[in-house]
Amino acid sequence: MSGASSTPLMSRVTLGRALRRLRDEVNHLTLAEVAAAIGCDISLLSRIELGKRNCSHEHFAKLMDLYKVSELERVGLAELHTATRERRQTWWSRYGEVITAEYERFLGFEAAASVVHEYQVGMIPGLLQTERYARAVIGAGFASLGPDQIDALVEVRDLRQRHRLLEADRPLVCHYVVTQAALEFQVGGVSGHREQLRHLLEQSERETVELKVIPYEKGEEGAQIAAFQVFQFADGDVPDIAFGESVAGNLTLDDPRDLRRLHRIFNNLSGAALDPDKSRDLITGIKNKED
Repeated sequence: MSGASSTPLMSRVTLGRALRRLRDEVNHLTLAEVAAAIGCDISLLSRIELGKRNCSHEHFAKLMDLYKVSELERVGLAELHTATRERRQTWWSRYGEVITAEYERFLGFEAAASVVHEYQVGMIPGLLQTERYARAVIGAGFASLGPDQIDALVEVRDLRQRHRLLEADRPLVCHYVVTQAALEFQVGGVSGHREQLRHLLEQSERETVELKVIPYEKGEEGAQIAAFQVFQFADGDVPDIAFGESVAGNLTLDDPRDLRRLHRIFNNLSGAALDPDKSRDLITGIKNKED
């Protein structure tokens, strides 16, 4: 399986980035000036540049003229614009009835990313969860899911692992920081907990997985309110994007200031954590208490 994925979502993000560069860096125009010139709302133009909305053929043509784009560059951008409107099936398309629009967006970015930096307070990262652990945490969520929905979401998590880690030609490079609390919770009962800890030890040996644990004694150094993931992409034209987790769902963070702050927070958390070898020792110690 391929690790990266060229999806309409990523095409929209790449096109939006290019249009923003043409407006801001090349032509030195504001959103308001461009919106007035091509006859559209400022909010619509902003969402197009952020990759959150498709750009219509009419607006695309007007933008090319307004920015005085060369014929050669216009051809490349036109191909990208066409790609944003293609109806390509993704592996998660058949789960449309159970995944939210925000989760679908998360899956699109995860599929295309080359690196993830993830912090978890009280749970094991999704790509490292066993089926029993995933079923337990999904079933105990706030959405009052039925058995069929739980089964489907467990399948989605399993496919995420296969596509991005276990069977990928180019696996996602994963940098994980978790608190000791995430390791101590007996999710799935005692046997399920023991199975999850064994699985963590196995997966942490992968070349593309770095797992670091913040022990209890680090106190406030390891205390953050919520989990988050920051995705990075091999394509330099695609900016980093982050997702914050809450009971209300995933919150997308794409403002450069938010991203700089999250990178700084992650670096601080990583600095407070044990190194990978000592983290495995801690995991082994917790597991041995239950063996």
